[in-house]
Amino acid sequence: MSPAARTVPPQRTVAVVRPGPLTTVQDTGRSGVAALGVPRAGALDPPAHRLANRLVGNPPGTAALECTLGGVALRALAPLVAAVTGAPCPVRLDGRPAAWGAPVLVPAGALLEVGATTYGVRSYVALSGGLAVPPVLGSRSADLLSGLGPPPLAAGQLLPLGPVTGSPVRIDPLPLPAPPTELLLRLDLGPRDDWFTGAAHRLLASSTFTVSPASNRIGLRLLGPALERRPGLGELPSEGMVLGAVQIPPDGLPVVFLADHPTTGGYPVVGVVPAADLATAAQATPGTPVGFAVARR
Repeated sequence: MSPAARTVPPQRTVAVVRPGPLTTVQDTGRSGVAALGVPRAGALDPPAHRLANRLVGNPPGTAALECTLGGVALRALAPLVAAVTGAPCPVRLDGRPAAWGAPVLVPAGALLEVGATTYGVRSYVALSGGLAVPPVLGSRSADLLSGLGPPPLAAGQLLPLGPVTGSPVRIDPLPLPAPPTELLLRLDLGPRDDWFTGAAHRLLASSTFTVSPASNRIGLRLLGPALERRPGLGELPSEGMVLGAVQIPPDGLPVVFLADHPTTGGYPVVGVVPAADLATAAQATPGTPVGFAVARR
């Protein structure tokens, strides 16, 4: 072996000890490919994702882990810095309590455990250098609808890390809102609000819905009063869907589209929730009350 080869460091990796119920790799998602039928994907809570990367010294769009409800356990095979943000949860390093919302030095061989959320839904785990899984169409994000990108984490999996490009930082106080106890989502009506009766519009503006346990990365599904379509309109041909679209399927119960939403759909969209409101929506647990602040045209 040449002297140059002996000086090349081994690839930095972490081993997945416990994957949790649903842990995926997410960056800022795929842009500019909706015309190919490819969803956006990406972190559902972008502010929490950006902050986790900032804490460990990564650029904002670096790939990190998104944990849903149950956390994850990782063994560092090389020294690294980790940070956990998003939904509050216990963090332990080799069995001892470690900081949430701050950079944590993880020595080689140490076990980093991120526990179940105490409230909220999704936690973010950034590692110095970021997750260097192969990109697909310009993103390392897992897309649960199309199957693009890396699959959800599995026990025993090795995750490669990229080169460290920055230094960890500490931020006090942590500039993130708490997960919601209730949601008020702004709603811009259209393009198919005229498909619904006046009674449906009154219900939409005045009712309290609740988050369904069937919600996922594709959409926030709501339970509550059914919104009635105007009679005699038949079926709508498939048309393009955008992030935040509130689609009303035949059961009349709203679905707020999140990052893994389909790019087309055949059910009418009564309105669109601004993207700025969706990070909070992504942290809403089942049973959370939801109302709409309807902007009239």
